[in-house]
Amino acid sequence: MSTRDDFLDAAMNHALFDGWSQAAIDAVRADLGLTAADARHLFPDGAPGLALAYHRRLDGQMVEALRAAGLGEMRFRDRIIHAVRLRLELADKELVRRGMSLFALPQHAATGARALWQTADEIWTVLGDTSRDINWYTKRSTLSAVYSATALYWLGDESADNARTWAFLDRRIENVMQFEKMKAQAKQNPLVDAFMKGPGKVLDMVRAPGETRPGYPGSTGGRSR
Repeated sequence: MSTRDDFLDAAMNHALFDGWSQAAIDAVRADLGLTAADARHLFPDGAPGLALAYHRRLDGQMVEALRAAGLGEMRFRDRIIHAVRLRLELADKELVRRGMSLFALPQHAATGARALWQTADEIWTVLGDTSRDINWYTKRSTLSAVYSATALYWLGDESADNARTWAFLDRRIENVMQFEKMKAQAKQNPLVDAFMKGPGKVLDMVRAPGETRPGYPGSTGGRSR
């Protein structure tokens, strides 16, 4: 019996021409001698599930490579650049293009957005991010925007070794670092400090998924009635 990995390996060849589609799935079935029921068992969501499996495979390869790399001597901004660049270099441009076309469809847009967020989360996590407050969300949303913009630029880049893409990525990360610097400076502003101690204090309640504040409803230390 073929596995999901076997199916995906075969599908990558067909998706180059047929996209992540039912036609690609049918071609893989013929290659592997599978029935329609076999294919549905492996990929119940059909073409979107197949495209997502490719995306997640690349995420996994990126994480493994980052864990094996010696990034300790790099500045943090350079670690992020290295991670985004590595993630793109692992991918096939045409397969990514086909995936973006699929996830641009309204019925699949939410799946595509979640996949992009997951990639940003994988990068921040493997690079050692320990934030569990609202910064957990802002870091991932910002990196998601940087990654998606860079990926779109990369798809159209015909420069040698994608040099223009990496220059574009460097500029985007520099913008992010400047934004983070502005955030740190803003915290020292008396007006911002007063806001955070007043109406803005509600932001302290925002926590990363799977974590609740002790003393609040739903938390281990909270009271229930």
